[in-house]
Amino acid sequence: MNEPRPVIVAGNWKMNSSPGDAGRLAAEIARVTELPGVTRVLCPPYVCLPAVKDALAGSSVAVGAQNVHGEQAGAYTGEVSAAMLTGLATWCIVGHSERRRDQGETDEDVARKLVRCAEHGLRPIMCVGEQLAERQSGRAEATVRRQLTQTIAELLRLGSGLAADLVIAYEPVWAIGTGLTARGSDAAAMAQLIRSVLADSGVAGIDPAGVPVLYGGSVTSAAIAEFLAEAEIDGALVGGASLKVDEMAGIVARAGMTAAARLGTR
Repeated sequence: MNEPRPVIVAGNWKMNSSPGDAGRLAAEIARVTELPGVTRVLCPPYVCLPAVKDALAGSSVAVGAQNVHGEQAGAYTGEVSAAMLTGLATWCIVGHSERRRDQGETDEDVARKLVRCAEHGLRPIMCVGEQLAERQSGRAEATVRRQLTQTIAELLRLGSGLAADLVIAYEPVWAIGTGLTARGSDAAAMAQLIRSVLADSGVAGIDPAGVPVLYGGSVTSAAIAEFLAEAEIDGALVGGASLKVDEMAGIVARAGMTAAARLGTR
């Protein structure tokens, strides 16, 4: 029997918190979410990484960055390279929908960032997902397929491949901060598609069936159960709720039930 996929809850604090309060928040979240079987990651703003790293020392909560530049170094004002994150983070979000939308990041940009993550030991959470118009016009699956295939094509062109520790977050962009909601069955179907595309790509070094797929569409403690009830979904990339201690406690508690059930089938 194959090993069960890990259950992962990653909190993306986006452009919130400050060095003065980030450490306290991280420590409190770590305290109330200590459950076996759940991998926890907190991704604060760059300026808060040292404070969060220090606050989480001795805990089992990992630290992630929200982004990384696709080049090693150079004249890129305001950007942060993977090398600069060494010792501060062990995970990194790549290709988040807000960066695709606001900074115009392309699938090729995402590929270069994945290469940098691999070079510097950062475990990537690669985000994919469709806009509302794409969902309404029946192009949701085609959009996610394109994002994956074009990223993989660029990786191969660069002489690289997919990292064996890759995590993918499916973000239905239309369900983020809009009041609209996705269904667990929709997310599960997209997770199946994601793994199918990975399998069809023929990229060596990665087990498509073992790639964790997270749900990332306005995750809350009230809504997470529907998604974690789906066997294809392995956790969540949490936005605004990850800034609230009680919300994170509820989300991780439900994730712990999923983890326990998976480990119980081994």
